[in-house]
Amino acid sequence: MSDKKRIMLIDNEEGLCRMMEAVLRDNGFAVKAYTRSFHAVEEYAAGQWDLVVTDIKMPGMDGIEVLQKIKGKDPSVPVIMITAYATVEMSIQALRKGAYDMLTKPFEPEELLYRVKNALSHTKLLVENRELREELVGKFRFDNIIGAAESLKAILEKVEKVAVRDTSVLITGESGTGKELIAQAIHYNSPRRDKKFVAINCGALPESLLESELFGHRKGAFTGARENRQGLLETADGGTLFLDEVGNLPMNVQKTLLRFLQEQEFHRVGDTSPTRVDVRILSATNTDLKAAVKRGEFREDLYYRLNVVNIHLPPLRERQTDIPLLAAHFIALQNRKFGTQVKGLSAKALELACSYAWPGNVRELKNVIEASMAMESGDSLTLPVLAQFIELPHGSASQRSLDGEDGEYTRALSRFEMDYLKGLLQKNHGNIEASAREAGMNMATIYRKIKKYSIRKEDYS
Repeated sequence: MSDKKRIMLIDNEEGLCRMMEAVLRDNGFAVKAYTRSFHAVEEYAAGQWDLVVTDIKMPGMDGIEVLQKIKGKDPSVPVIMITAYATVEMSIQALRKGAYDMLTKPFEPEELLYRVKNALSHTKLLVENRELREELVGKFRFDNIIGAAESLKAILEKVEKVAVRDTSVLITGESGTGKELIAQAIHYNSPRRDKKFVAINCGALPESLLESELFGHRKGAFTGARENRQGLLETADGGTLFLDEVGNLPMNVQKTLLRFLQEQEFHRVGDTSPTRVDVRILSATNTDLKAAVKRGEFREDLYYRLNVVNIHLPPLRERQTDIPLLAAHFIALQNRKFGTQVKGLSAKALELACSYAWPGNVRELKNVIEASMAMESGDSLTLPVLAQFIELPHGSASQRSLDGEDGEYTRALSRFEMDYLKGLLQKNHGNIEASAREAGMNMATIYRKIKKYSIRKEDYS
């Protein structure tokens, strides 16, 4: 069967139809042209076409109606609209009804080819993303793990194997690589899937509260303990407890956790009788626990109890082929959430995204896409907007390209960024770490931008 992309052309001008058909056929596409819109819509069947190119102004059934009827049959097919009378109102109407792009007459063959290839490339990316997500949902019942890199596939195969065995798993990797997603994938594919998945960040609570949060307490065990309280271990009974940043556990809590892993029982704070529960422990860390063991900061016996199976997640910079898929996924999520129709990243923005190191990994990419979509007014995320949230290497191709953009536009975006930073710092009461976390930037980036814009404390206090 031919793997040529199939394009339906609809235009009542026979001469234009023949020209477009010849250009597209010469470039390897399978094309069928229609000069009667009713006939084209009647013959259209979902799954038989990869792209539709239709004129707007036609007798009988106009292009807008053609667009609606074809989208009613096949919502996923991209449609390019052709018009000699392009207006803002007409473009908005067509785009709102699902058109992928607008092409204004007269146009050169090269422009037609560019628009067609761009639409087909974007669709191919969405199809790959959807097929991958369907594969993962079917195999792992979890659709937020996106990627096609061989390293990720190997990890997911390991997840499938360890999920059915009731053993402890230590998930390692840099911050933002998706350790909790992997923990959830393990839980939801295990025999415990119908019970609770409970997560706690061991670095988010002070030592005085962490022991009570995990193990619970008896009334009167300490000042403020006005009633008996279950801890997270009891809450997760029958299910899974995920200990994120487990390297931050204080020594007294490590000792109690070790006893639970050995005996499946523990004492609530202030209680003399043991409590037994059936809980699987999954843990994660972005630090070197072996080094912590050598420094005497982490119990060696607990380390081996937690690290029965290790799953290491690579940083995003080692999964560069996954960046377009992840970006498309996050853009689609934002489109659904806010009713927008951003088609994707421009060529230059995608080049930057794929070359950037992403020190905050997948979490940073997600936050940058969300922030860029809030700032972008066009139908694609452009380099100047994306660059507001990424530190460009000095002298890089992206920086040179950005320097060549319209000066006023760049200055306007700089003002946006300065106002955004001031608002962020004000919201977080000047806390640089909290501001960096919310923006998906590292702290060094925040400090550089504060210096770049000469933002003073009184600007946000």
